[in-house]
Amino acid sequence: MSEPKLNPLSLTPADAGRLLSKVGGVNITEDQIRDAIAAGAPVNPGDTLNLVHFGAWLLSEMSNGN
Repeated sequence: MSEPKLNPLSLTPADAGRLLSKVGGVNITEDQIRDAIAAGAPVNPGDTLNLVHFGAWLLSEMSNGN
């Protein structure tokens, strides 16, 4: 059985955390993603994340010293 495919333009917070953990080598939890959303990270309708928009938001936050 094949693993379900993820759409990087529409990830749940849980899927985003798992994907970022796998590619980044650092554990990212769903709670951390939800904290970022509460801090202003962009979300799609239906509480999903566009990974490109989320990454851009993270870079912006880092450049602002947050």
